[in-house]
Amino acid sequence: MDAVIDVLLDIFTQPAVIVALIALIGLAVQGKSFSDVLKGTIRTLVGFLVLAAGAGVVVGSLDPFGAMFQHAFNVQGVVPNNEAIVAQVLLDYGSAAALIFFFGMIVNIVLAATTRFKYIYLSGHVAFYIAAMFAVILGVAGFEPWAVVLWGSIAQGIYMVVSPALVQPFMRRVTGSDDVALGHTGGAGVALSGLVALITRGKGRSKSTEEISFPSGLGFLRDTTVIVALSMAVIYIIVGLFAGAAYIEGELSNGQNFIVFLALQAATFSAGVFIILAGVRVVLAEIVPAFKGISEKLVKNAKPALDVPIVFPFAPNAVLIGFLASFVGGIVGMLGMAALGTAIIIPGVVAHFMTGAASGVIGNAVGGRRGAVLGAFANGVAITFLPLFLLPVLGDIGFSNSTFSDSDYGVFGLILGGVSGAGGQIAVIVALAVVLVALYGTTFALRGRDRRKVAEAEADASPAPAATSR
Repeated sequence: MDAVIDVLLDIFTQPAVIVALIALIGLAVQGKSFSDVLKGTIRTLVGFLVLAAGAGVVVGSLDPFGAMFQHAFNVQGVVPNNEAIVAQVLLDYGSAAALIFFFGMIVNIVLAATTRFKYIYLSGHVAFYIAAMFAVILGVAGFEPWAVVLWGSIAQGIYMVVSPALVQPFMRRVTGSDDVALGHTGGAGVALSGLVALITRGKGRSKSTEEISFPSGLGFLRDTTVIVALSMAVIYIIVGLFAGAAYIEGELSNGQNFIVFLALQAATFSAGVFIILAGVRVVLAEIVPAFKGISEKLVKNAKPALDVPIVFPFAPNAVLIGFLASFVGGIVGMLGMAALGTAIIIPGVVAHFMTGAASGVIGNAVGGRRGAVLGAFANGVAITFLPLFLLPVLGDIGFSNSTFSDSDYGVFGLILGGVSGAGGQIAVIVALAVVLVALYGTTFALRGRDRRKVAEAEADASPAPAATSR
């Protein structure tokens, strides 16, 4: 059994493989030729691997920044890092997490097929992470191992349709269509950024981050790759000066001059963003047409919920603005914790880049430049305080020096853990049943509304009866 689970995890925790399989199925059920199916599948696989490679380059360039920040400002505390906390969780809950992840995908497909929440969650790696969190919370609540898997799978399936639904009203503003959704554990924070941008946008049209004008002599700043590299170089060097040349050259750069090292890290960051944008374009070009086959044959009107970089090409300037604003929000949150005397959540640079960048894009689409800044700042504050509130519901895992980083872990984890703490196992089961009833109740209500609209349209379109003469 463990060998089977290991094989399934090897397949389904790889988002590139999942998306490629979806492309293959979608093209096949449309009756495409073998050549088209093979080409579309491989291009989708390679495109997603390009995207993942770009993300890896960005993360690699951000690691020294995080180390410099902690050293420069002598900050000690809990580091939000999904990979670190999941590694600890799997020691005790590995099998349960794997089974929740697998059966949760099945529940996701069933809910997408039978409700109005037509989202197929394709970000397998973060879906596995949240399955691990559900396993911990239900295990701490005292459920038997079989019950952890059963109720955890239902919670996972619900999460996989609800999280994209929270962001979709704002995603439509970004993409200009309803074809693609956001599937990431930062969904609640990204939705918050859209809401903040909506509230603060003021009257009239807000200028976009992509309309930033530069003097003719600074025309090179219109190039996203250039402005990202230069902006990050300034940020790296400022933090590096606080950290000190001795620390950087002794601990991070293997003796390379610290200014040269930091400039290269900034350029590497920009290269990673460039690679991500290229990969996203390939994936979108292949997965959206292929997904029509899924919609038409298997799950009517289904939408693929993809990882956060999927929004980056729509507003590249907002990506950098969102990251910086979110990180500032994290610093403000950290200072607030220090003032309150609570545990300190150190800003996770990777989390602030991924979800902050997406928040900037969403905020820009809703409220322009102001929305990009304020929306991403709100996300930064949220992903700083939510991990703090989540610590108590994770049992012994919550006392380690790492925790889950993104907003969905905090929101959905606190809801499930809060229900468990308030009413025990029965309350958890009742709460999950109530959510399912709400999903189907909403579906039936919306279907009834649609039928009424169709009937009214048909009545308006029908010709009036001719007048009879006497």
